Amino acid sequence: MKTIAIMQPYIFPYVGYFQLINSVDEFVIYDNIKYTKRGWINRNRILVNGKDTLFSIPIENDSDYLNVVDRKLAYTWAIERKKILNKIYSNYNKSEFFNESFDVIKKCLMQDEYNLFNFIFNSLSFVNDYIGISTQLIISSTIDIDHTLKSENKVIAICQKQNAERYINAIGGMVLYDKSAFKNANIELNFIKSNPIVYKQFDYEFVPWLSIIDVMMHNSKEKLQEHLKNYLLI
Repeated sequence: MKTIAIMQPYIFPYVGYFQLINSVDEFVIYDNIKYTKRGWINRNRILVNGKDTLFSIPIENDSDYLNVVDRKLAYTWAIERKKILNKIYSNYNKSEFFNESFDVIKKCLMQDEYNLFNFIFNSLSFVNDYIGISTQLIISSTIDIDHTLKSENKVIAICQKQNAERYINAIGGMVLYDKSAFKNANIELNFIKSNPIVYKQFDYEFVPWLSIIDVMMHNSKEKLQEHLKNYLLI
C-alpha cells in the first residue's frame, strides 16, 4: 500500500515530524504556501541551562503574502548562523553524541543557500541521512495538480496524483480531515500519535519535544531508530 504524508517545512523540527517522514513512502513538503509569522517554519527550541529556549533563522523583511519558497534568509545570516552554532556548541559540547551530531547541524547551518525553503529542505535531507531515513522527499509545487485547491481537497488531489492508497497526517489533523471524504476517494486516512519519548538530558529535569537537535545530541543512531518507531497509528 503506497503511503504518503504532506507537511509544511520546519527547521530542525521535533522527533514526531521525523517519525511521520519515516512512516511513509513519499513525504511531500509544501513550498507554495504562505509563510506564517510566529510559526515554526524558521524557529525551534533547544535546551539551554535546563530550560527550553527558542532560536530563529532570521529572514528578510518582505510581503506577508509571499509563499515560503519566495522568502529569503536575512543578509545578516552569515553572522547570525555563527551565533546559533556557538549557542549549540556551548550548551551541547558535553553531550554523549555531540561530535557526530554537531557535524550534521553545522552542515545544515553553513550551507551556501539563502532561499528559505531550499535551506530547510536541504537541512531535512541532511538530518534524514544521519538518522537513517530513506523516504523520498517531494516538493509540492512539482506535483501536477490544481494548486488553488485548499485543505482536504488539496491533500486528496496530491494523494490521487501520487497514486497513494493511504495518507498519514499528524495527530492535530484529526480536527481538520474527515475520514469519509478520503474513503470516498479510495484513500485510507490515518493519524500518527507520538508516544512519550524520554532520554537523559545531562542532569536536568527532562524537557520533552525539543528540536531534533536535542534528540540527536543525547541518543545514538540506534536509539534514534527506536524513537522513530515509537508511535501509534490511529
